[in-house]
This record gives sequence, structure tokens and C-alpha cells, in this order.
Amino acid sequence: MAITCLGTESVDNKSISAIGTVKYISLEGGFYGITTDDNKNLDPLNLPKEFQVDGKRISFKYVEKKEMASIHMWGTIVEIIEIRELK
Repeated sequence: MAITCLGTESVDNKSISAIGTVKYISLEGGFYGITTDDNKNLDPLNLPKEFQVDGKRISFKYVEKKEMASIHMWGTIVEIIEIRELK
């Protein structure tokens, strides 16, 4: 299954492709983050519910949201542009 998650902002060539694992992080009340295969911690703004499963392997495209801050204080805040489950 692949999902495209386009928001109201235009997506330019700043999107990044990655493969990673969804992780449940038990900080600040708990949330789902993504650890990429190259060990980057990402804090997604819009991870679809069906992908909010600890240990789920995914392939995805994202845009960093450097202008934003989060109470999670874990990883880089990102907006998911496209996502699919890896089997």
C-alpha cells in the first residue's frame, strides 16, 4: 500500500527519500517517530494512522520542517510526502 500525503504547501525538489522503521517513543505522553536506516531520528507531523505501528518498515519521502519546534524534542520535524510499507 502506498499513500501520498500532500499538504497545502507545494513540494519542490527539497524532498528526501528514505527507508526506515516506525518507533513508538514513550516520551512526552508517547508518539510515533521514524528511525531511518542511516540512523536519523525523524518526528513526522502527519504519519498516517495505518502506519503508526511500532516496528513497521517503510519507504517514504519527506520534507524537513526546520522552522518548526516540537514538545517531543526527539529528532528532526518532517512532513511525509509519500509513504509505503515494506514487506
